[in-house]
Amino acid sequence: METKRALPILFAVMFLVMVGFGIIIPVLPFYAEDLGASPTQLGLLMAVYSLMQLLFSPIWGKISDRIGRKPVMMIGIFGLAISFFLMAFATKLWMLFAARIIGGLLSSANMPTVTAYVADITSPEDRGKGMGVVGASVGLGFILGPAIGGVFSESNLSTPFLLSGVSSLITFFLVGFILRESLPAEKRGMESGKKESMFKALNGPISILFILQLFVSLSMAGLEATFAYFAAKKAGLGTVQLGYLFMIMGLAGAIVQGGLVGRLTKKYGEGAVIQLGIIISAIGFGLILLIDSFTTAAIYLTIFGIGNGVIRPSVSALLTKTSTTGHGNTTGLLSSFDSIGRIIGPPLGGWLFKTATGLPYISGLILSVIALILYQAYKTAISKKTLGM
Repeated sequence: METKRALPILFAVMFLVMVGFGIIIPVLPFYAEDLGASPTQLGLLMAVYSLMQLLFSPIWGKISDRIGRKPVMMIGIFGLAISFFLMAFATKLWMLFAARIIGGLLSSANMPTVTAYVADITSPEDRGKGMGVVGASVGLGFILGPAIGGVFSESNLSTPFLLSGVSSLITFFLVGFILRESLPAEKRGMESGKKESMFKALNGPISILFILQLFVSLSMAGLEATFAYFAAKKAGLGTVQLGYLFMIMGLAGAIVQGGLVGRLTKKYGEGAVIQLGIIISAIGFGLILLIDSFTTAAIYLTIFGIGNGVIRPSVSALLTKTSTTGHGNTTGLLSSFDSIGRIIGPPLGGWLFKTATGLPYISGLILSVIALILYQAYKTAISKKTLGM
């Protein structure tokens, strides 16, 4: 299949998926409150989705290695649509929980399968570019979604959920009618090996890359959970200004992912880009501590966003190039490690913020340094393996 034709379709698919997902973000807390949710229950409602993704991403990734990417992608998108419609018509809190569990379970098929699809259709030297395009679509969808959700929630709180459901159905048909299968029939089941454990990808030096991604995800989730309180305390910023800040950061990250990651990985290799991204993220974390106005917040958060934005696509590209257990299996496990970071990050960030205001960002800086050390350990392990030591 032609990469030039497939990548724009994948961009549209992930963009629409993330718009649908983003639409409900500003609305869900108020919707859950109306159904009687306490702050703790709201936290659980958010966490249960990530938990399902943690558990089921590797399973869906492995299944896509067996039966192909397209059917698994369609299951994921249809599952998302079902969950949005169930939430729109929920009248009890348990219904909302059921919808989130179903949504998390089925939609956990999306990210690993789309990433595996990119790995199938790109050459090793263009892999970074493909992963960057997917990352950019996720970032842009996530920027636009909450803005749409905020606008449509004014008339009725259930409208954004219906809108997300419709958006997901459109995406489902887009995949069904336009996207071709990327994994030929003769290759299905070959890479994954029928008797192999789905955790086989964690054997050897590449296991270090999964842990590296966990630390990156953990530090990012800690920042997202606490930055609103930090910016309000340090610079007196309100919710509207915060919305603009995250929009600027997301846009900068998406531009870098879509336009720069491919060029940099092609010229210098994924390893160099991962290290550069971690260093820029670490600088961003340090600068965030110095925020004193909207302007400084925008600049420092953008620096962090650019650094963070190039890491995930580069790690995905490097993993799919070096793993021998099937692209779906590998990207599924990577999504799981991302989910662990998103589950642990917010409560940990909140606890650190409560202890000392700047602690989530100091810890983010420390986690970035650890991630850099981990990459060096990976490089050393690969060198030893190559030399047969």
